[in-house]
Amino acid sequence: MAERVRIFDTTLRDGEQSPGISLDVAEKLEIAEQLARLGVDIIEAGFPVSSEGDFEAVQAIARTVKGPVIAGLSRTHRADVDRCWEAVREADRARIHVFISTSPSHMEHMLHMTEEQVLAETRAGVARAREHTDDVEFSPQDATRTPLDFMIAVLRAAVEAGATTLNIPDTVGYGIPWDFGALIQYVRREVSGDYVTSTHCHNDLGLAVANSLAGVQAGARQVEVCVNGLGERAGNAALEEVVMAIKTRPDQFPGLETGVRTEELARASRLVSRLTGYPVQYNKAVVGRNAFAHESGIHQHGVLAERTTYEIIDAGSVGQTGSQIVLGKHSGRHAFSDTLAKMGLTVQGDALNAAFTRFKELADRKVQITDADLEAIVAEELGTSVEQAFTFEELEVSGGTVATPRARVVLTRSGEKLEHTAEGDGMIDAACKAIKEATGVDTRLTDFNVSSVTGGVDALGDVIIQLEAEGVKVSGRGVSTDVVEASARAYLNAVNKLLRVRGRKDARTPEATP
Repeated sequence: MAERVRIFDTTLRDGEQSPGISLDVAEKLEIAEQLARLGVDIIEAGFPVSSEGDFEAVQAIARTVKGPVIAGLSRTHRADVDRCWEAVREADRARIHVFISTSPSHMEHMLHMTEEQVLAETRAGVARAREHTDDVEFSPQDATRTPLDFMIAVLRAAVEAGATTLNIPDTVGYGIPWDFGALIQYVRREVSGDYVTSTHCHNDLGLAVANSLAGVQAGARQVEVCVNGLGERAGNAALEEVVMAIKTRPDQFPGLETGVRTEELARASRLVSRLTGYPVQYNKAVVGRNAFAHESGIHQHGVLAERTTYEIIDAGSVGQTGSQIVLGKHSGRHAFSDTLAKMGLTVQGDALNAAFTRFKELADRKVQITDADLEAIVAEELGTSVEQAFTFEELEVSGGTVATPRARVVLTRSGEKLEHTAEGDGMIDAACKAIKEATGVDTRLTDFNVSSVTGGVDALGDVIIQLEAEGVKVSGRGVSTDVVEASARAYLNAVNKLLRVRGRKDARTPEATP
């Protein structure tokens, strides 16, 4: 049978210590519920003694969230331990995580304690925690800069006092994978007893995940992580990267598994990013927007022929959208043709060759090629003109904090004026709904992006909207100094494009025969 590597998530404790993050109780509960759906083994819900708000959040999570062990962090002080237990005691399964610094630097400048005093505090703190629960974790803070003999003495004292998990924190990200792996092996060899060895690695040298995996290879069976790699300074080991490394490389981690439901990883990442306000970098492994994107022509051709040629992870297995083709100057003919087909454009033979040549010329001058650019190229080669079914004439909006947002739009079609009024959640929503009613085109908005084209108070707002109808996705762009107007123009642009795509498909579909 496979051996379990426990995933200890500390997003709500160490992750929240990232600069600028402050979650309220409701937000912490929402994240904790998602972590439970994700299937983590332990949720470190907070540091109860640090503030009344943190205590309330830990207590709420302990009372509400089912499935994972709910842990609270505590210093070795008796009052801290008791406060921690008060916060987690109502959990189905509760853990107290006790820590004390052990490196010479920390003992001298922070604790003002001798080694004998730290040993005494360790014994007292762990013993007090064990009076409350039989699930006690102990961490010697700044372990990787602690002399080995003293660290082993502290760990032995913790086990003798009742600790059931020994966590080895690389608190300042000082570890190197082979050295950290050897440290885990040394601890397991030198400290006898019935306990689980754990890792807690920070990313100051960009090695948090590598060190954590080295620890697992060396026998650690708990890994402390954060969603999106959040945490103090450069962050902690990223949950999604550790989990997928173990899953993707069973040859390196034989007989090991986690209980994480990987299809929930992307959702967890998005939720944490939204609530913390910390964006996920585009090229972030596993959950970044570019994690399954390919621009190189050779890569695109390979992925379109067989996903595994350039992807070691199935996007769907982590809850991501499947492979995306981003057209640019490195793109090849195969990706170009495939993208046109997905837009509803069928181009073959000489027309395809000519369109591809024009595409390459344009790609040399632009970073990325939009659907509109492709449509213009192909329209020229097919001898057709791009016509607008609906033309934007007028927009009038009203809103605020007391009145329901309302929009009135006037469009024209074949010389006929169409006027409609609608209400919405905001002025942009109202404007888009009014256009939807005026055109009679039923669509689903799948993406909305607004950016500034220039700087200053008169900056142009550039809005890109993506719509989907009957399996066809189109995008539209609008530009204006008024972001509401830009949004309305983008929405109408997308509707017009959708009608053109439908028209082409209808024109090329042979009539049914009796």
